[in-house]
This record gives sequence, structure tokens and C-alpha cells, in this order.
Amino acid sequence: MGDLLQDLRYAVRMLAKAPAFTAVAILTLALGIGANTALFSVINSVLLAPLPFPQPDRLMALFTQRVAFTTGSISYPNFLDWQRNNRTFASLAAYTPNDFSLTGSGQAEHISGEMISADFFSTLGVQPASGRWFTADEDRQGGAPVAIISAGLWKRKFGSARNIVNGRMTLNGVDYTIVGVTPESFHLRLMNFPNDIEVYTPIAQFNDPVFRNRSSGMGTKGIGRLKPGVTVEQARADMDSVAAQLAAAYPVENKDSGINVMTLKDSMVAEIRPFLLMLMAAVGFVLLIACVNVANLSLARAMGRSREFAIRTALGAGTKRVVRQLLTESVLLAAGGGALGLLFAVWGKHGALSLVSRSLPGTQEVALDWRVLLFTFGISIVSGILFGLVPAIRTVRPNVQEALKESGRGFSGGRHRAQGLFVAVELSMAVVLLIGAGLMLKSLSRLWDSNPGFDPNHVLTFDIALPPAMANADAGAIRAQLRETHRRLAAIPGVESVSTLRGSLPMGSDSEDPFWIEGRPKPVSDGDKYWAIWSEVEPEYLKVMNIDLKKGRFFTDQDSSKGPKVAVVDEDFVEKFFPGEDPLGKYFTDDFIGPTQIVGVVRHVKQWGLDDNKLAMHAEFYLPFEQIPDKYMSRATRRTTLVLRVKGDPLAYVERARRELLDMNSETVLFMPRKMSDIVYSDSVLAQRFSMTLLGVFAGMALVLASVGIYGVLSYIVGQRTREIGIRIALGARRSHVLRWVMVEGAQMAVVGVVVGVLAALGLTRLMAGLLYGVSAVDPVTFASVAGVLLVVALVACYIPAYRAMRVDPIVVLREE
Repeated sequence: MGDLLQDLRYAVRMLAKAPAFTAVAILTLALGIGANTALFSVINSVLLAPLPFPQPDRLMALFTQRVAFTTGSISYPNFLDWQRNNRTFASLAAYTPNDFSLTGSGQAEHISGEMISADFFSTLGVQPASGRWFTADEDRQGGAPVAIISAGLWKRKFGSARNIVNGRMTLNGVDYTIVGVTPESFHLRLMNFPNDIEVYTPIAQFNDPVFRNRSSGMGTKGIGRLKPGVTVEQARADMDSVAAQLAAAYPVENKDSGINVMTLKDSMVAEIRPFLLMLMAAVGFVLLIACVNVANLSLARAMGRSREFAIRTALGAGTKRVVRQLLTESVLLAAGGGALGLLFAVWGKHGALSLVSRSLPGTQEVALDWRVLLFTFGISIVSGILFGLVPAIRTVRPNVQEALKESGRGFSGGRHRAQGLFVAVELSMAVVLLIGAGLMLKSLSRLWDSNPGFDPNHVLTFDIALPPAMANADAGAIRAQLRETHRRLAAIPGVESVSTLRGSLPMGSDSEDPFWIEGRPKPVSDGDKYWAIWSEVEPEYLKVMNIDLKKGRFFTDQDSSKGPKVAVVDEDFVEKFFPGEDPLGKYFTDDFIGPTQIVGVVRHVKQWGLDDNKLAMHAEFYLPFEQIPDKYMSRATRRTTLVLRVKGDPLAYVERARRELLDMNSETVLFMPRKMSDIVYSDSVLAQRFSMTLLGVFAGMALVLASVGIYGVLSYIVGQRTREIGIRIALGARRSHVLRWVMVEGAQMAVVGVVVGVLAALGLTRLMAGLLYGVSAVDPVTFASVAGVLLVVALVACYIPAYRAMRVDPIVVLREE
């Protein structure tokens, strides 16, 4: 400890004597450590940290699995059988979204809701902040209307009233008794919910007839808690057995239908994990470059102190003692860089989350907790050893007499090989990062340039909930109310066209349906049926979205509820189900709509994002909104989407549209207004944009650090060889020759680094091939462009010390000698 304290005191004195070196080294390390810490804090929260529930590793997510998809929704009758027949889960719970209009408490407003089974919260292991959860008697058809509210709604709407339990609230025109409040820390955005849920109702009370159909999932998902000692593999085998039993008992609905069991954590992060791991590798490169840069500076400084260490060795200091002294200085520098890096990490974390908070589950929990602090401490120590070890070993020379005889005026070229190697390593890693950033930028550019199949510009979309009393109206009255809504919105100045929509909004929501084609053998089960994406729209929908009609016709006002059922399909539908045939006049049927004639073909619209490769299901068909079967029209009262093509900024029309709706009825609610251009060009590419932005930032940092590195090495070499350069000029060497000599020395380091970096990138970029769109992982243009840019930047960095060498005055140099 005495030696350590002595080393620390001496290290502080030596670093204080070189303030420029100390400041540059600490700042360089702070950039690398700060970037790593900021990104690790996100990864720690999203990928590594357990969910904030008791025994989170026992929590599973359950989905229906078919050929067309692996994470499909669950039919409620099937879920009840899963509950009864499984042997590996202590509890299973179901949940599905629902929309509520809150009335009777000020202006009517939309509330994001979730229908849950009675054991939903107990399965998660969550305790109420106030009151209780639902009972089994309440979670049934005909049960008492009860609700659980979030802590946020309790505070916002009820002023955190202590007597909230057993209080009343009116949802969709029904009086509910509030029986519980969720904890303030609980929010379902942890589980990939698009919005914070504010109210929960019993799922079994949902009286929609389709909800009780084994062929329909209606967005229902499941969670389960494993029994003690049960593994995930055992649970999967058990649920496979349950699926086989259901297939035998209900072959029409459940043939070829499986049950997908995965950990709840994996279900949340499966899509984002590749992006985050790629970014963590990239930011690791930035830290390595920072370490190499500081190692170069430390090596140059240590070589300048070689006589000092030779004298210490001659006076009895052992080699290990000298190495330890240098390592102490390095670790002290790294500690300073780590401390400053933590400050950078706070700024960087907020910047990163502002880019992509909606696409990352669990970002509300991102914090610099003990894991992050431990990570920062660890990489600071490792960084100090990494950049300090090579200079320490390089500086300690066994031939003390030779070192003492040196005048310190210069070094041979061999002394600079380690520094040249460091520069080449920096440049090679910078090349890899720049190529990765270039590929992501090109990929994102191709995504933005891709045609989504419609024109999202100047299109406003929002959802409406009709007055709760309309839920009990007949289908004709609901259709009339929606026609009046259409008429009023279309009359707003600047609105060019309007359409209502149910089902699938491109890149915003989706609905799928099984069907079969008339004239072909009828499938014996739902598993044998075809699947496609569907939307119910009005005649003006093509005009609103600017979708091309390829063949036949689109809907007209004659396609009413009393007319023959018709449909329009897209090009993918024709290619998949009618290859080489004319689909016009053909019929297809499903259990909900009945026989439907195809009257037109439109261009394919990308449903799953601009890359449109998330699911195998691409085929789409459209139905007239007016032909929604009467028994299903009540759904439209809870939520119907409107799309409007307008002049100018779409969001400027929101308040006028809201006033028109309130003029019709004060209990009509408009919610979730969005620009279609934001949905298409921003929301659908959040993960790619996040990756591209951060990768670009890391690549820029790497380029700057590498440029500083090559500049610093050449500046040091020129400074050490000033006497040699002066003598050369005095003996007749041209200054242009000196310039060329220094430039060539720098160019050699740059070329070696770029070549090695390109070769490394050829292998490493293949790992990100699945993240790219429309560009090869070994795109020659990107590789050549990056190599060229980096060489130019490196040569510019070389020119300044080369120019300084060329300006050496031989007379001044010789006089000093």
C-alpha cells in the first residue's frame, strides 16, 4: 500500500506537469467510455435487466402459431381450454385491447383500455396500490361491471381521491364500479403495449359474438407463470400436447394450429436485439480506438522519459516497479476519463432515447444504476491497463548504459513502428464503423425512396368513438351517423376527400382473416384456409390514399348494405391465389362475410413497414364499409378510423374536425391524430433510423479520433527528427523532398489501416445483412467511398506536420547543436 500511495502521488504530479497531454487523454477516453456507458444503460434496461416482476424468468408469453405467423392472437375459447388442460403453468391469463369513452366526468374523452382475465395481475405478481383485483365471479358473462384504473388516471381524473375504491365511472355508457388501482410504477408499455393503459375490465364480460369464435383471436394474447421446477422446454412440450388435444377435438378451427411459448422478456426484445447488439459492438470499437489513441500519446510521452526511467533503473528500481508506475498513471487517466464519461453518458442516454423511445420496450426504466456504474468502473480500469501496458513494456529497456548515453535528441525509425501500428489499427476500426454506417445510411435512404404503394403526404388519420348510446342502436342508424360524419368532415375547407376505415391502416394497424376460394375444394380446417389482410373502406379511399386501380372498378355508392357483396383485391392477392388467371368475377368466402365477388384489382400497399418483410402475409383485400354485416356494426361505434386528404399541414385540421364532431354530439371523441407521412417515414423505420444515427455518430467519433491519432504520431516523429531534417536541408535536400518523405510515411500507415479495415469489414458487415434493405452487405460503392474518404482525411491530417517539417530552419537547428 505504501508503494501504491507513492505511485499515485507521483502519477498525479507527473500528469499535472503535462496538462495538455492529460486533458486530451481524459477527454478522448471520456468520449469512448461515455458512449459505451450510455448505450450499455439502454441495453441493460432493454435486454439484460429482468422485468420488474417477482421471479420474472418464470413469466412466459403465449401465442397461437400457424404457418402464416408464429405470434398470432389466441381465440378466447381456446385460451379457456389452455387454462383447463395444461399441467405446467401455475396460472395463465389472457388480455386483449379495448377502447373506452369516458363520459359523465367533464368532456368525453378516449381511454386506452385492456380487457384482462381475473388472474392477470396475480400472474405477473403485482399488488394493487389500492383496492383489489377482479374475482373469478366478476370475470364471467353477466358479471358485475367492475373496473381497475391506473395510478395515472386516478391522479389525473379523480385527484387521487382516497375513497376511489367503490367509486363509479361511466365507460361506453355503462356504469362501472372501480375496485382497484394499479401501482404507479406499473405500466404495460413494459410489455410492448403501444400506449399506457388507463383502465382494465374483465375479459369474459366482452359480449362480441366473434370473440367466442374459435377461428378469431381479436388481438388476444396470453401470459403464464410456470410452476416451480418446470423448465421452458417442459412447458412447450406440455402445450404441444394441449394443442394436439384441441386439434383432435376441434379439427376445423385447430388443425395445424400450435401454441408458441417463449419467455416474456424474449417476446418483448426479439426484434430490437440485433440492432442493439450491433450498436454495442460498434461503440466497443470506438472505445478501442480511444484506447489506442491514448496509448499512442502515452507511448510518445513515455519514450521522451526514457532517460528518466533509465536513471531510476540504475538507482535500483526493478522493471516491474517502473511498469507499475506507468500503469498507475494510465489507470489514473482512465479513472478521470470514466468520471467525465459518466457525465457524457447522461447526455448521450437522453439523446439516444429521444430518437427511439417508442420502439424500445422498457425505456422508461433506463437509468444509470449499479450495473451501469459497475460497467463504467470496469471498462475504465480495463481501458487504463490496455492503453498503458504497451507503452510501459516498450519503455522499459534492459540496456541502461545505452539509454543513459542517448542525448534524447532523436530516435531511430524502428522506435516508431509501434506507433505506426497503433495508427493502422485505429484507421482499420474506423473503416469498419464508417462502412457499417454507410451501409445503414444507404439502406435507410433506399427505404425512404421505396414506394409504399400509396401517397402518405397530406393525409391525416385519426380515430373516433361515437356517443356510447349508439352502441345499442341498430345497424342502419350507425351507418347513417357515420355517413353524416363523413359529410361534415368533407365540408371542411381544404379537405379534398374522406374515407372511413376499419381493419388495417397501412403500417398503423392490421387485421387478418382466413378464407377460401369458391370453385375449389373447401378446406376442412382453418389451418388449410388462405389468409390475407383486410380493410373495410369507403369509395373515396383510393382517392384519399392515391392508390392505383389496376383492373376492374373500385367501390361506388351502389355497393350498399342491400347490394351484392363485393371486394377489391391487390396485386399480391392475385399473384398468390390466382396466378395466371383473371380474378374479376371470382368469389371467395369466409365465415364472417360470406360469398364475396372480386370486382377490382389495386396496387399492393406495404402493410408491415417500408421494408414489408416482417411477415409472410402480404395479400390484401378491401370490402365496402357499408357492407359490414349488421351484427358487427356496433364495433364501429367504439373505434372507427378516418383518413382525410387535405391541403397543407394535416395536423392543422385536427381541431376543426374535432369541433365538427362535437357539434354533432358532445360525447363523440376524436383521438390519436397522426400524419400518414409520419407513420410511414418515421414510425415504421424507428429501429433503422436509431441504428443509423448512432452508428453514424460512432463512426464520426472514430474518424475524428483516427485523424487525431495519425496527426499526433507524425507531429511527434517530426519533432523528434527535427535535427535530422535540418541537417538534410543543410546538405542540399529540397524542402519538397522533406514534405514528400513525411507524407509518404503517413500515407503508408493510412493505406495499411484502410486495407486491413476493408478486409475486416468484408467479413463483419455480413453479420448485419438482415438489417439492410435494398443494399448488399458488401456494397462496392460504399466500401470504395469510405476507403477514399478516409484516405483523403488521413492525408489532410498528415499534411500539417509535413508542412511544419518542410519549414524547419537548418541554421537554427545547427546552432542549437
